[in-house]
Formats: sequence, structure tokens, C-alpha cells
Amino acid sequence: MRYFIHIGYHGTKYSGWQRHPGVLNVQEVLETALSGLLKTPVFIVGCGRTDAQVHASQFFFHMDVEQEWKFDLFFRLNKILPDDIAVFDIIPMDGLPHARFDAVQRSYDYFIHTYKDPFLGQFSSLYPEKNWDLGKMKAAVDLLPLYNDYRGFCKSPNRNDHTFCNISSATLYTDESGDKLRFQISANRFLSKMIRIIMGRLLDIGRGKMSVDEFESYLISKETPAIIIPAYPQGLYLSKVTYPYLDLPPRTTFSAILQNRVDNGWLEV
Repeated sequence: MRYFIHIGYHGTKYSGWQRHPGVLNVQEVLETALSGLLKTPVFIVGCGRTDAQVHASQFFFHMDVEQEWKFDLFFRLNKILPDDIAVFDIIPMDGLPHARFDAVQRSYDYFIHTYKDPFLGQFSSLYPEKNWDLGKMKAAVDLLPLYNDYRGFCKSPNRNDHTFCNISSATLYTDESGDKLRFQISANRFLSKMIRIIMGRLLDIGRGKMSVDEFESYLISKETPAIIIPAYPQGLYLSKVTYPYLDLPPRTTFSAILQNRVDNGWLEV
């Protein structure tokens, strides 16, 4: 039987989602916990990969279990997992749907705060600057859905079969005081570090260090710059994953300090 598991995690302590020897990763923590509870080796497949210190307020993985368990797996799994990984739903699936390949859209949020705040340091990226040129940043953001080859926003494009990504939406927000920024982007797929690279370019535009035309030139030329500096990882969240057969609302309380303000505190630029 195949199951989809709906989870969220705070990625600060982890070297990303994917299992790698010698480093702490989310996949291995979950596989170890599930294998112990189910008394059999369990291997899981995630809906994607997140970089070190990147969070997921919505994430899905699938697993195959031959014999159904006869205890409350949801309760026991949450009990033994560390506080920075939470299970929201365990969903039995018909057939063999794939958590990664069947996803039709992924959405990410990137959060910035402009003042030192001990309660935001691990949930948002600190860029202690004021007077961002939000108009030019928005002009660059509006260009993103108009292109589909993001080779110029990928550090290692040759490691991919292709660098095409169909961005369905991209929006820049600020709060009423102008102390916080939020960048939201949705697409069918993303390249490694692509969103953080885009965010780094947007910050350069906001500081006056890059023009909108130069930003667009990377989309047009498809050339990878010699120097790429991604934005900090801790502000980035995988926030929504959508399937043709499964579209659950994210449990935004996982990152309540920031994401619960979507409806009543964020203003679209």
C-alpha cells in the first residue's frame, strides 16, 4: 500500500531534505523513525529537495508498506520525531502515485526582516537595510512569468537535463511598516538554489546595484554569471505542493510568526 505523508519542518539544523552520509538530514530522520516503528526498513521519496537550513511548511513524501500497522502511527511518529519535524496527515493512496514526479506545482515563500529580532532570526533572513526600491524590484519580479529558461539563475546548469521552469506566478509583498518583505513564487519545478539566486538579484536591484534591464538580460541570454551569490537560506520556505489528485491547504501555523500574516498583514507591492 502506498501512503502520502504530509509534513512540515524547520530546516535550520539540517543539511537539507535529501539523505547524505555524515550529515543530519530530514529524510534520514524520518526513515529511521518509520523503520523503528514499523519494524521493517522503510524508504521514502520526497516531493523535492530543499537546501541546508531551508524550511518546508508543506512537504509530501510517499512510502510503501506491505502490512498495515495496528496502532496510531500518526501519534507515535509525531511523539518520537524532533520538535522541528511535524506530521500533519497520513493519506492512503490508490495505485502508485509519485510524490515527486506527480507534483504539478510548487510554491515557495522567501521572508526578509530589516531589523535584528531574536524571534525571527531562524525563520526569516536579516538584511538590515531600509529604503528598498520596491518599484524596481516589482518590475523585475513581473518579468519572471514571461520567461521559461532559467539557466542564468542556476549555479550548475549542466547537471540538469534542462533548465526550463514554467513560472505561473511571482509576487512581491511588504508589510505596513516596510520592515519586512515577502517574495512568493510558484512553478512546475525549480532548479537548485534558483529561488535564492533570484532573491539575491532582487536585493541587488532594491539596493541600486543592478538594473532591471541587467536582470532581464540573464533571462534573455541564458548565460550563467561567473559570480552568483544566493540570498541567505533561512528565509526560504517550500510552502505549497499541489497534485492533480491532492490539493491540501498548508498548515501555516508551522510558521505562524510570518505566514499567518498573509491575509491581514502583507501588502502586494
